[in-house]
Amino acid sequence: MHTLLDLRGNLPVYIHLTDASVHVVKALDTLCIEMGAIYLLDKGYVDFFRLFNHIHKNGAFFVARAKDNMLYEVVESRGSDPEALRMVTYEDFATGKVYRFLTNHLGYEALTIAELYRERWNVELFFKWIKQHLHIKSFYGTSENAVYTQIWIAVCSFLILALAKKKLGLEQSLYTISQTLGFVLFEKVPINQLFNKNQNSVSTDEYPNLFSIS
Repeated sequence: MHTLLDLRGNLPVYIHLTDASVHVVKALDTLCIEMGAIYLLDKGYVDFFRLFNHIHKNGAFFVARAKDNMLYEVVESRGSDPEALRMVTYEDFATGKVYRFLTNHLGYEALTIAELYRERWNVELFFKWIKQHLHIKSFYGTSENAVYTQIWIAVCSFLILALAKKKLGLEQSLYTISQTLGFVLFEKVPINQLFNKNQNSVSTDEYPNLFSIS
């Protein structure tokens, strides 16, 4: 399951299901890149000549974590025709762990690049929520159609809950909303009567076009 999560609302905007034999990079060949957006990529998506080039040529930016086994040595520095690729090194002084990020964005400070990548954790939370609360820990069928159907049902359920939360201005968590609705599925009760309706709050986002791919 390959997902593009829009971090402006932590909602999936692109999902592509494949079997395990399809490489993660190949699965994103049809991905429509939004100009000016920033894409946060897991180590599994590090591909200089395919995905990185696809994002860069479409006027967008990427921040990817470099693979731990990526070996390099600076022998000589000189000018070149290819586009610039930047490596940012960040050390977590609390743990002593060093992280290396690759990006084509030359304007942001190094700390900003590291902080942007940290936002990629939201896609992991999305998968965790789906598995825990929408019954996707185990599958009812073993065929490809059965597995795919169950995944799509879970994703659609998540989106419907998120839409209801947004439209009705509910402050309760998605888990609370899903649990409550599960008890009244066969009752004709307006959703906004089940919860305390609150005014929607609008927050500004410093990075309005931020996506995470996983």
